[in-house]
Amino acid sequence: MKKLLFFLLITLSANSFSQNPIHIIPEPSSMQKQAGEFILTKDTKINIPTANTEVRNVAQFFAESISLPTGIKLSIAENIKFHASKTINFILDEKMLAAPDQYTLTVTPKFIDIKAHSPQGMFYAVQTLLQLFPKQIENNSLQKVVWKAPAVKITDAPRYGWRGIMLDVSRHFFPKEYIKKFIDQLARLKFNTFHWHLTDDQGWRIEIKSYPKLTSVGAWRVQRTGKWWEREPPKPEEERSYGGFYTQEDIREIVQYAQERFITILPEVDVPGHSLAILAAYPEFSCGGGKFEVNAGTKFYKDVENTLCPSNEQVYVFLDKVFGEIAPLFPNPYIHIGGDEAYRGFWDKSAECQALMKREGLKNQEELQSYFIKRVEKIVQSKGKRIIGWDEILEGGLAPDATVMSWRGMKGGIAAAKQNHQVVMTPSDYVYLDLYQGDPNVEPVTYGMARLKKTYSFDPTPKGVEERLILGGQGNLWTESVPTTRHLEYMVYPRAFAVAEALWSPKEKKNWQFFTKKLETHFSRMDEAKLNYALSMYDAIVRTEKDATGKLKIELTTEIEGLDIYYTFDGTNADNYSSKYQGTMLDIPKSATTLKVITYQNNKPKGKQISLSMKDLQDRVGRYKMFTEISE
Repeated sequence: MKKLLFFLLITLSANSFSQNPIHIIPEPSSMQKQAGEFILTKDTKINIPTANTEVRNVAQFFAESISLPTGIKLSIAENIKFHASKTINFILDEKMLAAPDQYTLTVTPKFIDIKAHSPQGMFYAVQTLLQLFPKQIENNSLQKVVWKAPAVKITDAPRYGWRGIMLDVSRHFFPKEYIKKFIDQLARLKFNTFHWHLTDDQGWRIEIKSYPKLTSVGAWRVQRTGKWWEREPPKPEEERSYGGFYTQEDIREIVQYAQERFITILPEVDVPGHSLAILAAYPEFSCGGGKFEVNAGTKFYKDVENTLCPSNEQVYVFLDKVFGEIAPLFPNPYIHIGGDEAYRGFWDKSAECQALMKREGLKNQEELQSYFIKRVEKIVQSKGKRIIGWDEILEGGLAPDATVMSWRGMKGGIAAAKQNHQVVMTPSDYVYLDLYQGDPNVEPVTYGMARLKKTYSFDPTPKGVEERLILGGQGNLWTESVPTTRHLEYMVYPRAFAVAEALWSPKEKKNWQFFTKKLETHFSRMDEAKLNYALSMYDAIVRTEKDATGKLKIELTTEIEGLDIYYTFDGTNADNYSSKYQGTMLDIPKSATTLKVITYQNNKPKGKQISLSMKDLQDRVGRYKMFTEISE
């Protein structure tokens, strides 16, 4: 009988052990769950090497991160007995490979070991350790829970060295304190690059003391709401009060804040196009001259110039001073110079530009833009930096030392790599975080489609390209349709989780179904942190096509497994008492006017109610990618 009880206890323990998977994002390289758990108490101590300021800073970061929810003020000691009871040990291990991001994390019931070759690796171990504690660790107020972490052995290192997220603060300005909060979340997911899109047609966001009108004029526009590109142009009497900018002191503060979290900030000054905010402040840098207004979401017409004039020598004097002030503010070795979507029509009309092209032997406008980019590269190099630009900088000839950020698919990145240039992959159809992530009928208005599953399938290294030339990748959030921080979070999460796993985790460790299970855990953690996020992955996907007779047929699918789909054609809301979709394409009943669809999980509503008119359904025929694409 005792043997039987012992066997049952072992079996129950093993089942409990196997039924509680550890949900770390991004997925570590190697993870073995062990028996037991470490319980954090007021008696726990942090142990660090003697006289190592950088390690102490990481240990202090961990202590401060947990102090509010736990109420525990961990003390930090130097070289106390390793593996003593209730110790969290930060160990510099010179025997490990010299990869700065690599770490091992060992959690036992008695102690926790964090080993790395560098403080940077220790910092990433801390991010993993925080995910092992209960979800309330994300809260900013005292929580009464048992602070336990499962025993586990993790060995981890990133797949790529460039792991980034871009935030556009030109279309809508987000204040300094929110930028810090945003950086905190990037650090949680082990991103190491924050690409800061600081200038565009809708606002100039960084103080340049040599040109004060960039912020006194270029940082402000008229207040407008409504659909982007359909807004009314500004009127002369209207106040230009919407916007803002970061002082150089703000920039230094944010850069330091990011550095403490092992994140480097990539500043972007977008030229020669997307420069209307510059021209509003300094119209003399245009080809056509005249009066310019900072754009507030009004559609551009060919009579609106928003491009710097490449034949104007004062433009290069201007850029020399601008980059001269920006370069010392950012330790990042790169400055992003944009180079995308430059309208060149005014260059055609400029006698000076035509004379320049003749003098330099330039055959077309693409080569004229390349001439401009190459001159900008020399300016940036004179400040001790390298240029990186959007893939349009390939057109007309790539600058000698330029790195390409490929956004129009991966073709630009492949072309740059074939020319032996380094590349950051950021293809819009995979990792543009401002695109629809669910059915446009129930999502805030935007354009294009990048469902979570499509983002998760992102692989930065295409076949046939030398891996050494692919630095990594990033997700981009353009903010034309993102006016608030709450909506910013809705668009970024959970797709940023997918980008993080694509850039950090080994390719063979990625698993879509397990990833979606992990997200459910992280949604509850985000609730504790009061962060917004989208649940669009639970929504039904509605696709239409016409059969050989021209009859409209409807297919219903979902991104994730385990969901039931219910639908109606009679105008009533769908629920789990409605018709259940059985996997075969639906015919539309005669005289039906509306299809309504909803998903359930375990007899509870999970997705949003989607309501589509017959016209909506007709409009979807032949537009599979826009409305339904989820993977390659």
